[in-house]
Amino acid sequence: MPLTMAETGWPLIPRELLPAPVPVASRARRALSRATPGGRQLPIFGAETTDSSPLDLAGLLVGPGRLDKMGGTARVAIGVHDAWRVHVLAAELLTRGLVVHWRPFDEPERQVPELQVAATPEDPDPPIAEGEEGPGPPVAVSDAPGAEEIVEEAEGEEPAGPRFEVRTAYSSRLDALARTWPAAADGLFLSGPRLRLWVAAAGTAGPGDFTLELNPDVESEMIIAALRRTGLDGRLSDHGRRYRITRRGPLGRLAELVGERPASAPVEVWPGGAGA
Repeated sequence: MPLTMAETGWPLIPRELLPAPVPVASRARRALSRATPGGRQLPIFGAETTDSSPLDLAGLLVGPGRLDKMGGTARVAIGVHDAWRVHVLAAELLTRGLVVHWRPFDEPERQVPELQVAATPEDPDPPIAEGEEGPGPPVAVSDAPGAEEIVEEAEGEEPAGPRFEVRTAYSSRLDALARTWPAAADGLFLSGPRLRLWVAAAGTAGPGDFTLELNPDVESEMIIAALRRTGLDGRLSDHGRRYRITRRGPLGRLAELVGERPASAPVEVWPGGAGA
């Protein structure tokens, strides 16, 4: 019998395995400070000042994402290491009107139904992410045995590879992205919403730096040029798969553009947090 998680705010992975959410009161205080003359100024093209769009998934494709096309539809899939990334990406993709699936990579080709976060494609209004006002929360359905038993890697361990896959369903909403990619990577503008998706999927904070994983199928020169146009100067790793930002100015710029930390993300992993 399918397990239906319809309770408001129920996560994809048991809440006790995730960091504690940011208190509502503190979020309200931050929102108030932004609205006052003494609050911080929101950047132009930042995640908090730019409307979200399905085209933002270009941020996953300059990272290690994959684009699949079928007729006039397309889907985007990406492998991630951490359970919190599944939460953040599912919420972000739902706000763009997309249906989201995830699966553990240790169940690659078995006949096991996936946990699906259900949106309503016929609804002209995009679904609303958890924590925003809207008609109601998304509903998660799973037949997969053990889907509720996902456990985080021990802190400090480097996983051998992605542990989960997050992907959208095929959707005509992604057709515009599919028709322009990968040519659009040349001259791509990395807005705040696009960077936010990239950071959520493949960004790693370290002491005094932040690293972004690059897509090996996209010319690194194009990605580096897009990052530098956004003011994110850094250095490409020797093997060409990671881009490391170390200077204070670009680190601050990244934190401004991607916006406030999602509640599911630990403080130390988000730009501007304790680990950055």
